Amino acid sequence: MLDETSQQLSEFTQRYCQFWQQASHSAPRNTSLLGVDSPCLVATYEQEITWLPQPFTLPKNLDGVAKGVDLLLQPSVVAFYTTQFAAEMPATFEGTPITLLQAWNEEDFTLLQQNLLGHLVMKRRLKHSPTLFIATTEDDETIITVENISGHVVLETLGQQQYKVLAPSLTHFLQLLSPRR
Repeated sequence: MLDETSQQLSEFTQRYCQFWQQASHSAPRNTSLLGVDSPCLVATYEQEITWLPQPFTLPKNLDGVAKGVDLLLQPSVVAFYTTQFAAEMPATFEGTPITLLQAWNEEDFTLLQQNLLGHLVMKRRLKHSPTLFIATTEDDETIITVENISGHVVLETLGQQQYKVLAPSLTHFLQLLSPRR
């Protein structure tokens, strides 16, 4: 499962970089990460940077999150966040715009873990099943998460327990994504 998730994430990232190369004749561009150091950084311009994914160099775990809520985390999500450093990647899933989350650098990975922990604590307080976020949508109240127990990728409305299953696994979900700008 870990290798499959890492492979599918790498394949999507490659499609994403090729999409940028074909559309703009450059590596992917980002305006929000201007001035933020990363091993992914290729070039800095006046109002944007270009980037390429880089191998993840930290221990490949989310142990701080797991220990913080005393929970064994979905292995596919661990693989998802520990395969590479990269910028967020806009994509579409069955025509719906989403933004796939990634860690930009070591500091961002620490912040990501804190946010995952906060999300899981909120879910516990609400007495909801644990989920782990992997993407955002254009609606600030709706996120894409992975159910921690089943591994299903779901569309989740924050604060509610009802989900819409999007894919049976993170691997399958990544296969269905299309890059966008």
